[in-house]
Amino acid sequence: MTTVLKLGGSVVTDKDRPEALDGPALDAAADAVADALSSGDVDDLVVVHGGGSFGHHHASEHGVSTTEGTRDAGAVVQIHGAMKTLDEFVLARLHDRSVPAVPVHPLSVASRDRGGDLSLPTRGVETMLGEGFVPVLHGDVVAHEGAGATILSGDEVVTAVAEGVGADRVGFCSTVPGVLDGDEAVIPEIRSYEEVADLLGGSDATDVTGGMAGKVRALLDLGAPATIFGPDDLRAFLAGEQPGTLIRG
Repeated sequence: MTTVLKLGGSVVTDKDRPEALDGPALDAAADAVADALSSGDVDDLVVVHGGGSFGHHHASEHGVSTTEGTRDAGAVVQIHGAMKTLDEFVLARLHDRSVPAVPVHPLSVASRDRGGDLSLPTRGVETMLGEGFVPVLHGDVVAHEGAGATILSGDEVVTAVAEGVGADRVGFCSTVPGVLDGDEAVIPEIRSYEEVADLLGGSDATDVTGGMAGKVRALLDLGAPATIFGPDDLRAFLAGEQPGTLIRG
């Protein structure tokens, strides 16, 4: 069984301060992943993490988003460099716990065509899984035909990888316990974006990839059941439970 887990950028960083890691939160997430793998609760695992205060900060400074591109090579290197720095923190925490994590940087393999459609080959990820590794991907900046380079969100990475490897389970670990209704209660299940469109706004912190609205859209587009949950439910998700909000497009 293959699981794709997204660790939200707001979970592992302080998005209100540029390039600020939330060490205790990342430690807790790494502990949960290591325990799930060692106990056999999870077999094949792909981890994807968001940009948080690393990628989002630099992308915002350069005016780059999922739709607005740049042809400034310096900007591309700066945004990608920030994401690599965060990725190295994630890898180090996992390696400290003997998780066989290896990096996959989307800038090197992904691209968008002129219409904005994403190509993210996943054969390498599948081979890594087959050899016992835990591939770790992240949001990034990628070449975009006709636009220079644009942002590839971690949410989009999850969708592309989950489809490419035929994932059995997909989970988004966010800073909230699920998608919330007007009374701040967790919505148990969402089947269409229209059901919750009025409730979903942008992130309070700098986010160039769509916040919770982007997460819901990405999971509905996935066409397979997935869940959004908070950090406290990460262990439950990895143990096979279905906490938070179920997204079923």
